[in-house]
Amino acid sequence: MSPAIQYIHVFKTDIDTEADTQIIGDLLNTHEHVIQWSVDLSDVDRVLRVVTSELQQSDIISLINQQGYQCSELQ
Repeated sequence: MSPAIQYIHVFKTDIDTEADTQIIGDLLNTHEHVIQWSVDLSDVDRVLRVVTSELQQSDIISLINQQGYQCSELQ
């Protein structure tokens, strides 16, 4: 059996504090298709990196936006 393909998506967000990160973490940690994630609070773009086996960028953007945070593809 071949290993599942993993996608790494990178986003610019307005996640600004550890409390914000915890809120997003609660969401992403329980999502069945999220393998790993991180937020770099020290970066000016508050970079969110998500490793997934199935989610598309638009899916992740919708999840984050539904929590009240801005999220867009990092260009």
